[in-house]
Amino acid sequence: MDFLAWIVCLCLLWGLSRALSFIAKRSTRSPSNLPPGPRPLPVIGNLLQLGNLPHKSLAKLARTYGPIIKLQLGFVTTVVISSPSLAREILQSHDAIFANRGTPDAITALDHHQFGLPWIPVSPLFRNLRKLYNSHLLSSKKLDSNQHLRSKKVQELVAYIGKCARDGDVVNIGEAAFRTTLNSLSNTVFSLDMTDPSTPAGELKEVMWQIMAEVGKPNIADYFPVLRKIDPQGSKRRTELYFSKMFDIFDGLIKQRLQLRVQPGATARNDVLDALLDVVEDKSEDLDISIVKHLFLDFFVAGSETTSSTLEWAMGELLQNPEKLSKAQTELHLVIGKGKQIEEADISRLPYLQATVKETLRMHPAIPLLLPRKPEANTQIGGFTIPKGAQVLINAWAIGRDPAVWANPNEFMPERFLGSDVDVWGQDFELIPFGGGRRICLGLPLATRMLHLMLGSLINAFNWRLEDGVTPENMNMEDKFGITVQRAQPVKAVAIPA
Repeated sequence: MDFLAWIVCLCLLWGLSRALSFIAKRSTRSPSNLPPGPRPLPVIGNLLQLGNLPHKSLAKLARTYGPIIKLQLGFVTTVVISSPSLAREILQSHDAIFANRGTPDAITALDHHQFGLPWIPVSPLFRNLRKLYNSHLLSSKKLDSNQHLRSKKVQELVAYIGKCARDGDVVNIGEAAFRTTLNSLSNTVFSLDMTDPSTPAGELKEVMWQIMAEVGKPNIADYFPVLRKIDPQGSKRRTELYFSKMFDIFDGLIKQRLQLRVQPGATARNDVLDALLDVVEDKSEDLDISIVKHLFLDFFVAGSETTSSTLEWAMGELLQNPEKLSKAQTELHLVIGKGKQIEEADISRLPYLQATVKETLRMHPAIPLLLPRKPEANTQIGGFTIPKGAQVLINAWAIGRDPAVWANPNEFMPERFLGSDVDVWGQDFELIPFGGGRRICLGLPLATRMLHLMLGSLINAFNWRLEDGVTPENMNMEDKFGITVQRAQPVKAVAIPA
């Protein structure tokens, strides 16, 4: 049964008088001076106004009601922020009050909300897990030491596309990027590839996308918490299935490593898994194998899905704008040399490539509404009161498309960033694809390295044309919504050696 049908059934079963009474009681406890917004319907509130692409629907509402709006989504008061100045108030000025998350019901599958770093509240466990991420996965020192692994995987990507070019095969950009990103992560963690060109990566990619979709799509249980126990749309049950598939993979790899570690003469792999198993065995931190699997789930799903999706958007925009592609290639040919291998150290010498990545992230932030925040107290933002416990969404997509901030916001113009100090590191609130404050995405340093390295390699080693029948004018640039936004249609193109 789809979302709208559940809403209709809920109206019938709940009883209009009881719901109205409940809402009336809640409204008497609400603080005054709430943000403006559209009038809610009885029972369902403003749910019907979310649509299939909430980031776009909410941006449209902001144009009517202003950069801070209040919606009543079922029994959940939701405030949506759509301007850089108000985002700064949430993520910087009042960061401590807004540090905790609202948790979608799907995330509670297999108790992931208790151990998943993006979701758990600020606490000793949160600080310990963040320390583990920074120590063993995402510190600058660790990323520098693993450069050779990423370089090798990108070389394999170039070799794979070279074979496709020789054979005249069409390249599915998103799937190829996903395989490269996934194997880069898995070599860092497990010292092995989780997929290879002879094994389609689509199935694993689909599992990870479905996790993102279930967490992000409207779920009636999120708006009527009393229904969480029965999971009326089956979202939590499906998420449990997807989580279980990922945990089964991790269980197998962890079991193999534990067996290797006890064999006579065994040598350490010196990868992330070995380091975390050492921590577990040392008992110096409150860490066990179960928590390690939850840590890996976030690392692999978020790290591979968001990066490959952004790379696909970047290639789609360049293929739709051939003159921008030509500029990016010209820079690479002059600075690196046509067809030559790119290293991470070269990125700082490639301002147009950097501008292209920023422009892609401006137009297509991987998580357009960021992750929901939940204030610990009534807080004044922009002259209005955000009530304690409300769900707060920051529409990074709307901020990136705001004509008051960006000239010609719907045009792909990397040139806007040339000579500009605006960056994605959470200090420039007109460009916050990774969020900001203490809960900024920990994967930001790795994602930016991989994006520049993959994109630069693809366009330096090859010329590209769209598959037969597709032109820049008729390319489908629509998106589909989960907690992340993917292209509705994959980018498929033919590579020609440069």
